[in-house]
Amino acid sequence: MLSLIEPSGAPFEIGRELGKFGAAAAHAYLVKSPSWDSVMVWRCSAAARAMEARVRQGYPDIHQELLGLAAGLELAPADVFLWNCRGDLWSMPPDGCTTVQLPSSSGPRITHNEDGDPGFAGYCGLGLFTPRNGPRFASFVYPASIPGHTFAVNEAGLAMTVNNLRSREVTEGVPRMVLTRALLNQAGLDAAVQVLRDAPRSGGFHLSLAQRGRPDLLSVEFNAMGVSVHGIRQASVHANHIVHAELADYPQVITDSSRHRQARGAALLNGDATDPLAILADRGDARFPIYRDAPDDSDNENTLATADIRVGADKVDWAVYERPGQSARFRLADADLA
Repeated sequence: MLSLIEPSGAPFEIGRELGKFGAAAAHAYLVKSPSWDSVMVWRCSAAARAMEARVRQGYPDIHQELLGLAAGLELAPADVFLWNCRGDLWSMPPDGCTTVQLPSSSGPRITHNEDGDPGFAGYCGLGLFTPRNGPRFASFVYPASIPGHTFAVNEAGLAMTVNNLRSREVTEGVPRMVLTRALLNQAGLDAAVQVLRDAPRSGGFHLSLAQRGRPDLLSVEFNAMGVSVHGIRQASVHANHIVHAELADYPQVITDSSRHRQARGAALLNGDATDPLAILADRGDARFPIYRDAPDDSDNENTLATADIRVGADKVDWAVYERPGQSARFRLADADLA
C-alpha cells in the first residue's frame, strides 16, 4: 500500500524526512541491487563532480534537499547524489511509464502509469510537501529519490507527469531529476518550460504539463541537445522514448516494451477508446502490456501507481490508484488531500 508522508520545513529538513521514509527500502534492497552497482561505477568521476558543482551553485535549495536525503538514508551524500543522476549517467535505469494525454474544452486530463523498479513495490508513497522556500506540492515518491520525476501537482495548479527517456548522448549538465524538482517551484507553464530551456541539461525526460485555469496541454521532450514543446490538440499517448521529430534523430534506447506500449496505446485511441484508465490497465499485448506486474518484465519494471489528473478552470482534481479496478488510494484537490 502506498504510504502518505508530509515533509515540511527547510530544504535539508524536507530531504531528511524523505530519507527516513526511504531508509528501510534503501538498505534492504536498493544498495544490494544491480541498478545501484551500475550507477556507483561513476563514483569520483569528473562527470559526477561537474554535475554536483552545477547543482550546488545553481540550485542550492535542491542541493540541500539531496544532502538531507542522504542524512535521512544514512548513506554517503556522494552516493545519494549519484543515484539521483542515474538517468544522466546510465541509459537503462529501471524507469518506464505510459501517459495518456486528453485535451478538452473543459480542461486537460493527464492519466499516467508510474512504472519503476518492482523491488520498490510497497515502499513508495505520496508526499504532501510544505517547503519553507517554495510552493506546496504533492508528488509520488520513491525511496532514495528527490520528488518531482514521477507525477506531481503544485499549489499554483501546475500538473506534471514524467516519462523516462533513454538518451545516449548526455553532457555534464544539470541532472534531469534536479530540473523536474525545480519545475515544482514554478508558478506556471511558461516559467516551467523556460527553466528547461535555460538550463545546461544532462539527461532527458518527457513531460506532460498543464495548469489550472489554462486550456493548454503540453508534451515536452528534453535532453542535452534540445527542448521540444508540442501543444496537444488530440488524444495522444506517450511511452518512454522520444517521438517528437525535432529530437528523434538523436541516439536513444527504445526497448521492446516502450515501442509496444506506444503502439498499443495509439491503436486503442485510434479505435475510439475513451477511458484512459482502461487504456493504462490494458494487457492486450500479453508479452509487452501497458499495465505491468510480471515478475519477469522485459525491462524489470512494474506499474507501481496510476494517477488520473483533471486540470480545470479553478482547481486540479486528481486521484491516485494502486491497481486497476480498485478504489482510489488518494483523492486530491490541487496540492492537498480532498
